Amino acid sequence: MTREAAADLLESLGDALTERREFFRTAGEFRTDGSYVVSRKAADSAGNAKVFDSFDALVRLYDRLPDRFDADDVGRTGITGSRRHMLIRHFAEHPAFDCRIRRRNPLSAEKAEHDGGTETVAEAEE
Repeated sequence: MTREAAADLLESLGDALTERREFFRTAGEFRTDGSYVVSRKAADSAGNAKVFDSFDALVRLYDRLPDRFDADDVGRTGITGSRRHMLIRHFAEHPAFDCRIRRRNPLSAEKAEHDGGTETVAEAEE
């Protein structure tokens, strides 16, 4: 394999391993080193991002949260500032998490119930 072909292959591998997915207000990015970054969509400062060792680390954080959670609950895991709200929104926007925004002010979310029940929008805003 030529040096040029190897460089092309390396670039292709990097592109395949790196994926950025944008949602309404947040984005998630799988990096080549295996880490996963949650950021505010269209933001460019480190204060608007949280890096996890892996996507599984983010899943573990979500699993540790109560069924109804807010910024204080996320903050108990050591995450500070506006990143707490960003993560709540990311959990609600990302299809891997069965979660939705429960209240906008103060911002809170809840994990979906799996009992087959339905809920009205008014109940969701409570």
